Amino acid sequence: MNTSLSRGHVELLQFFRDKTALVFTFAFPAMLLLLFGTIFGDQYNDAGVSASRVFTASMIAYGVLNTAFVTMGAGLAMDREDGTLKRLRGTPMPVSAYLVGKALLVLALSLAETALLLLVGVLVFDMPLPDASHWLTFTWIFLLSVIACSLLGVAVSALVRNARNAGAILNVPVVALQFISGVFIQPMSQLPDWLVNVASIFPVRWMAQGFRYVFLPESASSQELAGSWELGKVALVLGVWCVVGLVLCLMTFRWSDSDR
Repeated sequence: MNTSLSRGHVELLQFFRDKTALVFTFAFPAMLLLLFGTIFGDQYNDAGVSASRVFTASMIAYGVLNTAFVTMGAGLAMDREDGTLKRLRGTPMPVSAYLVGKALLVLALSLAETALLLLVGVLVFDMPLPDASHWLTFTWIFLLSVIACSLLGVAVSALVRNARNAGAILNVPVVALQFISGVFIQPMSQLPDWLVNVASIFPVRWMAQGFRYVFLPESASSQELAGSWELGKVALVLGVWCVVGLVLCLMTFRWSDSDR
């Protein structure tokens, strides 16, 4: 455990020294929230909830995906290409300690990103915060989301052959999923049925729906596809993706490019 914590501390120091990554990791989701919330903020859905409030809740899913999936995937690709992983392989540090260190980085960044988005929602768009029971639900949705996205980031990093292109490659599925998963477009009933079916396979749709349950009033459930929050299905899908992500990690993880 001490080795994992030490590695996590190193990962945090390295990340915060990279000003470009720091700015884009945190600023981009918040900037999009400001744009969408300002442009559509005076619009209300049939449940009487403002668009800015819906975007704030939904964008937390984007913030977690962007932070966990992209940061984990790009970080691993870079460490593999510059030889960091290969050097660590020759040390007493087990692979589990390295991955836990990365996970601690992702968890810290995801918490910070979520806090920033909520700060924008509360201060700029006057979004009220939920009661204690909803925060308990937020906790398990957030943790399952971070775990699933982080594991998938580890798995997908094996497909990145050039670390310099990692960000661009990893952001393709991220951006696509936002548009079909109810983050940028609400309600999802506006989308073609086949796109809804595709989105329902992946975790982002369920992440966004779960976070909307936490931060929106009960009346807003009428805007969801099933007319309810489906928290049981949210837990099931995110849990399955955690297992799938773990299996893919075990199948694809490698220490260096020569291990292909």
